[in-house]
Amino acid sequence: SLCSGGERSVSYEELKDLKKNSVIHIDVRERWEIDRYGKIPASINIPLNELVEALQMNPTEFKEQYNQKMPAKSDHVVFSCFAGTRSKQALNFATSLGFS
Repeated sequence: SLCSGGERSVSYEELKDLKKNSVIHIDVRERWEIDRYGKIPASINIPLNELVEALQMNPTEFKEQYNQKMPAKSDHVVFSCFAGTRSKQALNFATSLGFS
């Protein structure tokens, strides 16, 4: 399940369209889940328990750790997980850190 602004859920098809417009997709599943079930193309895997720290890193650190450009607080970010619970938590964390 995927969550976007205002806890609005988006379908995989909507996500594919959003990705055409430079949305940042963060998958908050655990690394073993990615290994077992596969990675969603062009997503950044940041397990939920690392997310708050990751979103507060300096951009150089973030790039070294996750091999991706760090999202800006104004970027459109979509979170995903397995069932939707963690992606909603991730959205709340990001909002509390000032992400719009």
